[in-house]
Amino acid sequence: MYKSSVDIKKLIRPNIMGLKPYSSARNEFSGTDKKMIFLDANENPFDNGLNRYPDPLQNKLKQKISELKEIPEENILLGNGSDEVLDLLFRAFCNPGKDNILTFPPTYGMYQVLADINDIDVKEVLLNDSFQIDVEKALQEINEETKIIFICSPNNPTGNLMREESVENLLVNFNGLVVVDEAYIDFADSESWIKKIKKYKNLVVTQTFSKAFGKAGIRLGICFADQEIINILNSIKPPYNINILTQEEGLETLVNYKNIFKQKNQIIKYKDQLISKIQDISFVKEIFKTDANFVLIRVDDADKRYQQILEKGIVVRNRNTQPKCENCLRITMGTEEQNKELYKVLKSIES
Repeated sequence: MYKSSVDIKKLIRPNIMGLKPYSSARNEFSGTDKKMIFLDANENPFDNGLNRYPDPLQNKLKQKISELKEIPEENILLGNGSDEVLDLLFRAFCNPGKDNILTFPPTYGMYQVLADINDIDVKEVLLNDSFQIDVEKALQEINEETKIIFICSPNNPTGNLMREESVENLLVNFNGLVVVDEAYIDFADSESWIKKIKKYKNLVVTQTFSKAFGKAGIRLGICFADQEIINILNSIKPPYNINILTQEEGLETLVNYKNIFKQKNQIIKYKDQLISKIQDISFVKEIFKTDANFVLIRVDDADKRYQQILEKGIVVRNRNTQPKCENCLRITMGTEEQNKELYKVLKSIES
């Protein structure tokens, strides 16, 4: 069986490789069953439930994620949303003003934003007309300064999964990191890439509590990767990046995982119902296949229809300016009642 032989140490920025991480009070004293008096972290001593710093490594939460995903805790990093995880990858592996990344538009806009913040050039290879990766063009675009390839699957805003053989081709033929952003994977009828992180040392998978888990407000992202990658990200993350309230809410969410599963199935059902109904809307020209909790549709005039829908009290996303998304609107699935109201609005502006 093929096993990636990428040398992670050679990818890490030299200054990060030699970095001595900050050691917080809670890192230096990791805990004991014995009741202790804490006078080490300059905290307020009066107990209000939030006066102490949180666990910097989120061990209880990681343990629960490990059980649910069947991935060892040492292969897990938690971030203040997936965006912090993505930013840490830039900071650990991309030299400002020198290195570049590769993306496949139309895709998630934060890859470009984070690259700009970190002074990293962005190479782009447009998805083909089926919204799939052109692997041959991608491999031609890569050079010695290309450090990370970002693949959103299911993709935002198109909603489709990327072909497995395309992702594997890049993993095998690229000596950098391949980041598979799986924010919407829970809605897809496909296995997550986290099962292959032992096979590919250069594979990084990100997931989130914001979508199927229904907890966008707590800002909790997950990174799964080879332990060597996780260790370097832990060394540069802020010491207390996941607050106590988020850790507790995240843990409670996983304890009640059956509720998440039920809601996910309801959303998929509502999506199928809505897609079936809007096919008879005269100005809807194309409905793209989706493996996410949203659907991309092509209409006659996206700017006009967006404004008309907005005036009726419903907010969708106008993706008209994105490559290959001319006159496209992205619709997130609501409740059954909200979707029915959207359909009524679409019928009412059908002229």
